[in-house]
Amino acid sequence: MKEMKKRIVSSNFNENLSFLKDRLGIGKSFDVIQLDVEYADRKMALFMVDGFVKDDILHYLMRGLSLLSPEQLEDHPLQSLIKTYIPYVEIETTDDLEQAVDKVLSGPTVLVVEGLDEVIIIDARTYPVRGPEEPDTERVVRGPRDGYVETIVFNTALTRRRIRDRSLRMEYMQIGRRSKTDVVVCYLEDIADPNLVKEIKNSLSKIDTDGLPMGEKTVEEFISGRHWNPYPLVRYTERPDTAASHIYEGHVCVIVDGSPSVMITPTTFWHHLQHVEEYRNKPFIGAYLRFVRFVAVWASIFLLPLWYLFASRPDLLPEKIKYIGPTETGDIPLIIQFLLIEVGLDMLRMAAIHTPTSLGTALGLVAALMIGQVAVEVGLFVNEVVLYLAVAAIGTFATPSYEMGLANRFVRIALLIITSIFGLYGFVIVTFGWMILLIRMKSFSTPYMWPFIPFNARAFRDVLIRSPIPLKNRRPRVLHPKDPDR
Repeated sequence: MKEMKKRIVSSNFNENLSFLKDRLGIGKSFDVIQLDVEYADRKMALFMVDGFVKDDILHYLMRGLSLLSPEQLEDHPLQSLIKTYIPYVEIETTDDLEQAVDKVLSGPTVLVVEGLDEVIIIDARTYPVRGPEEPDTERVVRGPRDGYVETIVFNTALTRRRIRDRSLRMEYMQIGRRSKTDVVVCYLEDIADPNLVKEIKNSLSKIDTDGLPMGEKTVEEFISGRHWNPYPLVRYTERPDTAASHIYEGHVCVIVDGSPSVMITPTTFWHHLQHVEEYRNKPFIGAYLRFVRFVAVWASIFLLPLWYLFASRPDLLPEKIKYIGPTETGDIPLIIQFLLIEVGLDMLRMAAIHTPTSLGTALGLVAALMIGQVAVEVGLFVNEVVLYLAVAAIGTFATPSYEMGLANRFVRIALLIITSIFGLYGFVIVTFGWMILLIRMKSFSTPYMWPFIPFNARAFRDVLIRSPIPLKNRRPRVLHPKDPDR
């Protein structure tokens, strides 16, 4: 990422003020404040952003500075200020005015003192923040109700609260030429693969863009590539307990300021099919819930193409299950019915997102009447199409990962179209092509279908069955090949 040229603090106090005024737009932006003061017979200036600074702390510091005498700052004034007369925890200095400008725009307050060759940075900032509420997309019946928020310091604290390990590392970076977005790379140093950590940090450091308008999603597009591949190579979570469990397994999390979602890397296909609810129940119940979820996910992909194949080719069905095909096909071809209802379902989903909660019930009634009863009565759809599409839609919504659900839906539509054109051969070819695509994919250096391909018996057992926690203490980790059983 291109760096700005360093601007050294001048011995001329007014020259420093002029530079900071120009760079910060003092007088042009109402919320950027310059406060000129004089303590201990020295001219000083405070630069801050209104809304970021903690007024009570700054008032306390200014009151302490007002009591200083010139004699107290005669010997080593800079060290005296930062070590004795400014009683605050987060304080540092810099001789680079460009860095000082970036600090002010990030929230800390910069103190410029006449006669000093460095400026003092006081990190007495606060951000507007909501409470750590339970995420809507990752709800559980039992378990913690806290979730990540849009402030990076809160998110790192929620993570560290669950991982009190001395090897937990949270490495800070700034990304974006203009936005200077705060990013933290979080991992356990003695578990995570150091090559993976290095690769992720190198990928982040190479991001060259004005800003991260979509937060962690923008980061993903830079570091993962494969823009035409619909399948997610990273996983998002808004639950601190989910992120903590992955960090214990050797994953690396990327936390971006301004986003309540934490990015987990690397991930496999099976990571996107797991949910914390399975581990909040007894192992037998958790295994059952996982089995039901797998059935729902596979149904969301293959149920509609298979039904269409058998409906268009009844000769492929054994005599005992000839009833699977529709009794009436209607005036519109089946494939057009499927595509229409797929588009209608997406329209309904988007409308539900933009509809206020108070109108959600009305939208549900309208959708039920339009897509269900009325559409069948007027002959737009046949009953079987509505039934099987509803089952497939439930399977999509049952997929824990929103991104995985959308990718599977894209595969389902492609299977439907190719099957309608080429019949059985098209279905088989697309299915095998889809499997080859997943097998060849990698999330960083981790095979996407691991532990199925390459096969690992113990790890694949944990994928298929929600194993008891005591049996998972020494499960293999493909993420740390040097010591897989640690």
